[in-house]
Amino acid sequence: GSVLQLALNNGIDLEHSCGGVCACSTCHVIVRYGIDTCNEATDDEEDMLDQAFFVEDNSRLGCQIPITKELDGMEIKLAPQAD
Repeated sequence: GSVLQLALNNGIDLEHSCGGVCACSTCHVIVRYGIDTCNEATDDEEDMLDQAFFVEDNSRLGCQIPITKELDGMEIKLAPQAD
């Protein structure tokens, strides 16, 4: 699974307009701790983040971070949404 799926499985309402296939930026999250344990962002993910609001250096798409043992201790924050 992914961070997006983990959030949804735990009742966290993380927007995901494209269904988690890296075709939008609605599942934008900010990795507060543990960015170094994540997989690298793909060019497609970076293109989608270019369309997101409030992007930071440690922004990622929740659908693109696979859950692995290395992520233990990672802290993420839901990115603010534009009004």
